[in-house]
Amino acid sequence: MKQFAIYSLMMATALAFASSFAVAQDDAGAAQTDWPGQVGEWHGFELHDFKFDGRDAKVVFPKKQAPGNPWIWRARFFGHEPQFDLAMLERGYVVAYVDSAPLMGSPKSVALWQKFYLWLRSELKLSKTANLEGMSRGGLYTTNWAFQFPDEVASIYIDNPVLDFKSWPGGFNKGARSDSDWADVLRSYELTEEQALEYKLNPKDNKDGCQKLAEHGVGILLVCGDADRVVPGDENWKPFKALYESCGGKIELILKPGQDHHPHSLPDPAPIVAFVQKFDKTIENAQKGDSQN
Repeated sequence: MKQFAIYSLMMATALAFASSFAVAQDDAGAAQTDWPGQVGEWHGFELHDFKFDGRDAKVVFPKKQAPGNPWIWRARFFGHEPQFDLAMLERGYVVAYVDSAPLMGSPKSVALWQKFYLWLRSELKLSKTANLEGMSRGGLYTTNWAFQFPDEVASIYIDNPVLDFKSWPGGFNKGARSDSDWADVLRSYELTEEQALEYKLNPKDNKDGCQKLAEHGVGILLVCGDADRVVPGDENWKPFKALYESCGGKIELILKPGQDHHPHSLPDPAPIVAFVQKFDKTIENAQKGDSQN
């Protein structure tokens, strides 16, 4: 009951926030420019740049939205290695982003993400299930939100992901150390360093969260370099993959031999696109008349 009450409060807050915005759509589903925010162009697509809860936010619209309004939710580093986002825009997917730095996937980050999710659903009528995209520290943002709201996720694509903050930015084993980012972890999670080192809910350790995602049939794609010295696989994606598999989850790996932390993504994003389309049934359901909206 408590969780339902919190959810209801967040929905009410999001709806109240949404009342100050309006996105009109024509019969073809193309976004119009009659709502607040700076309207521009991003690689030939319509970009709306605005503030959400005091934070930078962006929504990029395809030239024609696919049935059911499917979407990609970019966790961090908007515009970096954009080939996957562009490929999905070409297929009618919306791309959404809210800058949640420096919250590092903490409960505060999860709360902000849920507020943004509810706004996107109520105002833009995007599909119930999101397709999450997280590069590097984006692994913390995507998985921690998904653990809390597994029924709102279709797929997760994470790329050289941080899945244990003790590895990066903590640097307490093989991972690289970033003092400023480690300070952000301690601050946003409200932990002392001793508490952070004993923390048991990093994604690679979160069995309950993985079990929930597996039960909801969420597909997870890992795209990783096997020579990552910043966010080592041994401390991040490898134990996470083993844990998700042990829960019966569907997880696939694209391994890039000899590659360090950069570059992210793939020169040809076709395998990532295919993975997302395999797990995201939004278009298929909409064509059958079984819309999630």
